[in-house]
Amino acid sequence: MYGRAIEFPESSKWINVERPLTLADLKGYVVLLDFWTYCCINCIHVIPDLKWLEKKYEDSPFVVIGVHSAKFENEHDERNIRAAVQRYEIQHPVVIDNDYFLWERYVIRAWPSYVLIGPDGKILSKISGEGKREYLSHEISKALEEGKRKGVLSEKRIPVKLELTKSESNLSFPGKIAFGDGENLFISDTNNDRILLTELSTPFVAKTIDQIGSGLSGLEDGPFENARLNKPQGIVYSNGRLYVADTENHALRIADMNQRCLSTLSGDGFQDNDWNYNGDASKARLNSPWDLQTDGRFLYIAMAGMHQIWRLDLENNTISAFAGSGVENIGDGHLKDANFAQPSGLFLDRNSLYVADSEVSAIRFVDLEAGTVQTVAGSGLFSFGYVDGILKRSLFQHPIGIHGEGRFLYVADTYNHAIRKIDLGIRRVETVIKNLREGTCTLNGDKCSSLGLFEPNDVKFHKGLLYIADTNNHLIRVFDGTELKELVIESQEKWT
Repeated sequence: MYGRAIEFPESSKWINVERPLTLADLKGYVVLLDFWTYCCINCIHVIPDLKWLEKKYEDSPFVVIGVHSAKFENEHDERNIRAAVQRYEIQHPVVIDNDYFLWERYVIRAWPSYVLIGPDGKILSKISGEGKREYLSHEISKALEEGKRKGVLSEKRIPVKLELTKSESNLSFPGKIAFGDGENLFISDTNNDRILLTELSTPFVAKTIDQIGSGLSGLEDGPFENARLNKPQGIVYSNGRLYVADTENHALRIADMNQRCLSTLSGDGFQDNDWNYNGDASKARLNSPWDLQTDGRFLYIAMAGMHQIWRLDLENNTISAFAGSGVENIGDGHLKDANFAQPSGLFLDRNSLYVADSEVSAIRFVDLEAGTVQTVAGSGLFSFGYVDGILKRSLFQHPIGIHGEGRFLYVADTYNHAIRKIDLGIRRVETVIKNLREGTCTLNGDKCSSLGLFEPNDVKFHKGLLYIADTNNHLIRVFDGTELKELVIESQEKWT
């Protein structure tokens, strides 16, 4: 029905294998090609399914091969793809399909998509989207049974060699940061499944004074040292409590800093797609909450997986979809009619909620009094780039973090490896820090000798300084207007 599998181009770059693979290497294997791009929340959602399939068939001649076909310009860079493979703990071979050679020949139209290939090299099926675990498992089982019946299954093993990079930092892909009382700085140490509470002894030195989460992945409440998180991202502090977007648990957690206890506000570890939910927060199922803001009464949630903004009433313990229809796009208007695309960063300034709307490379504005959504910068799913100047002509590339001070918004322009500043008064954008490809950076137009930013995910303005989650460098950075420095985090022995 589909014909035979397509040979991989000889020039293709590969990750997680000792050498490039060919169809001859895969003879006798059932092969699942996963077409993905690392920006895509839907692609992130299916990674647990792929890991489940790999575990189920680990003793069979079955292999997943990721085919990375990039959406954003930044996603064509091999270094960036390798970092994403590590960040999402992908342990199967990945081929970089920058020229869309495989994408076009397999007639792929969406991320994620799958192509199942039998042990004889014939294409068995194609399917797209999330939630295909059971279907794929059924098709893989059939293919293995048929291959066994025909006696064509291989006894060889694919030469997997995992991508590993050592870092001197104790952090692992830190996602978000938040300030608490005094000089307290919280850090979402995302891939270490924990939140660090530090105290700034100087603007450039912080001492670790507590840790939320044992460092083991899971969904468990209890004392900080026993509790478990799963790839936490957004955090916000209010009145002795830290609210946590426990992203891969699809949950919201609350840490009582006085009692040193973590509990669950909403979510049960399972992803759902109820775009119109309005009810008891403890009974809701969420979808990749990525960032948080609060005014003390309401907790605002960037629900990246649903392309919406949700709101939790902290007094009544109710939660509901607040802004966005759930359609992935960019569209202004009344709260329920507007469209977002993977909102990943929030900043609340009284009745103004600003949103880093990553997949449309946009900055959005929710007027909480008027009940409307407006676009500050950005125009579409495939409109991105790097342009300073007049706000309406400016371009960003997959921004994930946002914060403000006065009339200025600071944006972690993630895929441009930059920190940008929006002047809402004169409606212009300028660059504060921009990474260069050779690994250095520029500060206000001049080269700096320090390590350049590498996909920063968050930025916070604090006492005249910018604190930056330099995610792929596994660091927190501090910018004083002249120099970009590393925040030295002094760890107490019990937290290392």
